Amino acid sequence: MVFSSVIFLFYFLPIALLGNYLLKSIQLKNIFLLLMSLVFYASGEGVLVVLVLISTIINYFSGVLITVTKHKKLFLSIGVLLNLSLLFYYKYINFIIENLNLSGFLHLNQTHIILPIGISFFTFHGLSYIVDVYRDKSLVQRNFPSILLYITFFPQLVAGPIVRYHDIAPQLFKRETTFDKTIYGIKRFMIGLSKKVLLANSLGALTDQILSTDINLIGGNVAWLAMISYTLQIYFDFSGYSDMAIGLAKMFGFNFLENFNFPYISRSVKEFWQRWHISLSNWFRDYLYIPLGGNRKGSVATYKNLCIVFLCTGLWHGAQWSFIIWGCLHGTFLILERAFLSKYLERWKIFSHIYMFFVIITTWTFFRIDNFQMIMAMLKKMYFSWNDSSTLLGLSDFVSKEHLTILIAALIFAIPWHKIVIVKNTKVKTFLEYSHSFFLMGLFLLCIMSLASNTYNPFIYFRF
Repeated sequence: MVFSSVIFLFYFLPIALLGNYLLKSIQLKNIFLLLMSLVFYASGEGVLVVLVLISTIINYFSGVLITVTKHKKLFLSIGVLLNLSLLFYYKYINFIIENLNLSGFLHLNQTHIILPIGISFFTFHGLSYIVDVYRDKSLVQRNFPSILLYITFFPQLVAGPIVRYHDIAPQLFKRETTFDKTIYGIKRFMIGLSKKVLLANSLGALTDQILSTDINLIGGNVAWLAMISYTLQIYFDFSGYSDMAIGLAKMFGFNFLENFNFPYISRSVKEFWQRWHISLSNWFRDYLYIPLGGNRKGSVATYKNLCIVFLCTGLWHGAQWSFIIWGCLHGTFLILERAFLSKYLERWKIFSHIYMFFVIITTWTFFRIDNFQMIMAMLKKMYFSWNDSSTLLGLSDFVSKEHLTILIAALIFAIPWHKIVIVKNTKVKTFLEYSHSFFLMGLFLLCIMSLASNTYNPFIYFRF
């Protein structure tokens, strides 16, 4: 089940909100939300909901054993190993077998494994919980349904954001569902839904149309169009999902931290990762980069740690070499910035934005296309065949007036104009606040009409 579906919007969500409103006891609310969350996951994944239960059981007992025995590190290690074993088996085993077979040393049969949606997310939730218990940053939770609700809470279960247990623990036992929170949550959800349905879906259809065309029939300008479209698609797809998750959580009285902060206005790769998928980059910082030593042991060790972190970041996104290369490229640019490039980026603002434009779009090519030969062909078109007159298809063959409108709107909304243009006139500000609500209602109606008429509605990060 996806947030941008008729079933979720008109059946699941109203029932969840009504039940949460009618139940007065926080314990009953939690049980109700837990059941709804399990139904939410099982509706799409069926019996694989058992895997989420197994993962939670592992983390529940790991947390308890860490606190009641003298062998804290042993049970932490066992808990981490079991979590990673589940992730490794379901997400990476076929990738390992395929590469061993290609090496010629072994000839193993690949297993038929269905990748559970959101396994990377709920695994990272569990890992952060037991590590924080070990570090005494979180109190152990001995009530199993509470841990299960933390892991399975449907707004963040399948595509994040990654929520730390110590951030949400107090809200599991004391929270308020106020009118103001509900209204804010509804507005935030509408913003996310509009990003997803009106922008990301249209951009995704354009990207797919171009990339499904024979690469020899397009020129560099069309290749650039495809990757610019994808660059905007993935931002509005995932930030839209995060907006919906934050809005949904707010409707039920929970506060989630922000996950995106207009990453495409960044002036360096370092800043990009401070703005893009913030919960993931913070997770790797706190649970991998800092334990490895961070930047405390000299430049060489720091560069090594960055390489490890971004290798893992690439692997986290998927069992493909293209993801690994994507992560390693980001790590390489971070190292270059740390070594010497940052001083030039800070000095020359225009250069820094141009630099980021090419870095981000070029690296997204590895993220979007899983065939290395196709990636090289796309990059060759982008950088060495800008306007190849020998090609049969040009921009006019792909870009309609509707596509052009969507592209312009996406470029506009990828920039935080509300922070740049500050309205000081009170009357104008009040008018904008009221008109904003009507504007969102209009967008919501457009979303419903679009969902009723279109079947193209994928979420990119459901793969992870």
